[in-house]
Amino acid sequence: MTLSVDVRRLVGSLQLDASFAVEPGETVAVVGPNGAGKTSLLRMIAGLSAADEGRITWNGTVWDDASSGEFVSPEQRPLSYVFQDHALIPHLNVLDNVAFGVRANGGRRRVARERATRALTDVGSLELADRMPSELSGGESQTVAIARALATDPKLMLFDEPFAALDAGARAKARRLFASMGNESLARILVTHDAVDALTLADRIIALESGSIVQVGTPSELLATPRSHFVAEILGFNPMSGELSGDQLSIGTMILTVGAHEAPDGSVIAIIRPRSVSLHRSRPEGSPRNVWRTSITTVDRTSDRVRVQLGAPLHIAVEVTPAGFEALLTDTGEELWASVKASEIAVHPA
Repeated sequence: MTLSVDVRRLVGSLQLDASFAVEPGETVAVVGPNGAGKTSLLRMIAGLSAADEGRITWNGTVWDDASSGEFVSPEQRPLSYVFQDHALIPHLNVLDNVAFGVRANGGRRRVARERATRALTDVGSLELADRMPSELSGGESQTVAIARALATDPKLMLFDEPFAALDAGARAKARRLFASMGNESLARILVTHDAVDALTLADRIIALESGSIVQVGTPSELLATPRSHFVAEILGFNPMSGELSGDQLSIGTMILTVGAHEAPDGSVIAIIRPRSVSLHRSRPEGSPRNVWRTSITTVDRTSDRVRVQLGAPLHIAVEVTPAGFEALLTDTGEELWASVKASEIAVHPA
């Protein structure tokens, strides 16, 4: 069942204008700076606000048509919404929180609790059933929110920055849960500020800026040809394929030491932020975990940064300040040293 969105809505001073489709089984990430209209877009799809112009359809059935006035209420749309703050009901225990959506849709108490039990089992958190929301960690609260969404057997799931408040360990677990849940017919839309979420979880990425879609494509397409400064900023994190064994990461002929992580051994995606790499004229003193000799192949200057591309053995982009670059007294083709802390290399299952 295909979700088709073609809408316009004035949100304060922002004119939101978006047109796209989401196919069954597809995960689409929506990225963009604060105030771009990402949450407003989700709210229209959910039926929490209406379009000023345009329409939203689900498998040909109209959910919202501004010209005809047709509008399907949120509870009649076969979707679930996972909010950033998780929105658990404080006076209900976890089991009843997860059952709440089923009850709100008219399900009997026994049926709702059975489906809630199954959903908690599916996310590996049945042991939380009797706890109150105040007794949960951030990661546990987020898992319960996902279980509640799954309990209603949705055809479409909407996620608004669901991992934003989690620490690194809880976020890694939440990503694994997100990647494993659902089925081949469940469509998902994920609003996120985190490039790792978009790169590792989405089939396609929609970049939204100032209310308008500036680029749509697969993660590899956006990484290859970012069409805006923001897309380049959020996705310019040097993603690389490698093999992980404990704290040793092999990328081509390079072996890097990585910091604490929860990725299993095997194929991984490694991400190094361009600003996490340091450049040196001579081998750095002290004990940085990862140091190698390299050279600069290209230089891209702006008023507030210099972005350079390193050559073999690790073809990555590095950003330094103009003053820092001038202090290197180097040019393209000349050899220098690069270093990166183990803690600055993120690894995620491929």
